[in-house]
Amino acid sequence: MKLFQRRIEDFVCENCGYKVSGTGYTNHCPKCLYSKHVDVNPGDRAEICMGLMKPIGVHQVQGEYTISYKCVKCGKVSKNKLAAEDDFDQIILLTK
Repeated sequence: MKLFQRRIEDFVCENCGYKVSGTGYTNHCPKCLYSKHVDVNPGDRAEICMGLMKPIGVHQVQGEYTISYKCVKCGKVSKNKLAAEDDFDQIILLTK
């Protein structure tokens, strides 16, 4: 796996339309928690799929919470850390 490539990018969520201000670590919408399948290795923007990544669960490992995702186009499953600005109500819905 290649090293993480930090990219500060703003984007409009393709699921809910929320305008997201990127920090260089932002990879999902803080309102609906959806992401986009854009990376082969974190930050490289080399993935050709470009499908939406649906949040499918929240998990805790060694005190750190992550969101699990499944690409609605190709089926790839991945995970990413929760962000402080993430909508808590949406996180709770994923635990049910």
